[in-house]
Amino acid sequence: MLRSLVSKKLKDVSKDIVLITGTGHGIGKELALIYAGYGSTVICVDINEKNNVKTVQELKHLGRGVVYSFGCDVSKRDQVDQLATRVLKDVGPVSVLINNAGIMPTHPLTQQTPEEILRVFDVNVFSQFWTIQAFLDQMKKQRKGHIIAMSSVAGVAGLPNLVPYCATKFAVRGLMEALYEEIRNGPYKNQINLTTIYPYMTNTGLCKNPRIRFPSILGLLDPKQVAMRIVKAHRSNRLELSIPSFLLHYNNWTRLLPNSWRFFLNDSIGSGVQSDLK
Repeated sequence: MLRSLVSKKLKDVSKDIVLITGTGHGIGKELALIYAGYGSTVICVDINEKNNVKTVQELKHLGRGVVYSFGCDVSKRDQVDQLATRVLKDVGPVSVLINNAGIMPTHPLTQQTPEEILRVFDVNVFSQFWTIQAFLDQMKKQRKGHIIAMSSVAGVAGLPNLVPYCATKFAVRGLMEALYEEIRNGPYKNQINLTTIYPYMTNTGLCKNPRIRFPSILGLLDPKQVAMRIVKAHRSNRLELSIPSFLLHYNNWTRLLPNSWRFFLNDSIGSGVQSDLK
């Protein structure tokens, strides 16, 4: 309530070099459009080079900022290291890193293959370790930077058909919280900022079979609106943000209740995903 009443000056991002993963579609693409509109130099990174090039072409057609396209499987440490070297040489040091890439298999745990489980951890978790390690030193040399990580509402509360996915998003939350403490207690405090985002289900194609009881209150989110909230959280140096914003507070409050009450409330909301297997 206090945050909503006190307006905070938003920082300028026009001189930033912003690297975004997963820009081929969805939230990543919308983020690229917004940052380019602010005049940032935008580096679009995606494993799907065809879709990534389409995003860059659209940005150039709109005449928005300076935009680059790089193909990379961010789950592969060697590819991320090569990416960091190429970006530094061809573009310059990255000052804003947005770890947006992710996948979401949605079926019961016993029906998830070992390959699926390994892949979701590679893409959703380990990729963020590799990109942070690759680009954090560039920020330290500039003595400025911002890292934005996409967790999820599934990173604050477990959900059926999403066991591995939930585990990865809880891991991202732990990664960012620990990294924040590491930076806060070091020489780069107040120079390198972190923001963790916890979005509700978003209409990007990942949620193939969403289960929504109250669509007027908790319907699928629009990727453009989510991206706008993320950019505002970055520019205001928010440490964490759920979208909608009340969900993080709701989770914290319900965890103070007896488990039976908490489960009753969560069941009453009735949101989740159904299995994508027939």
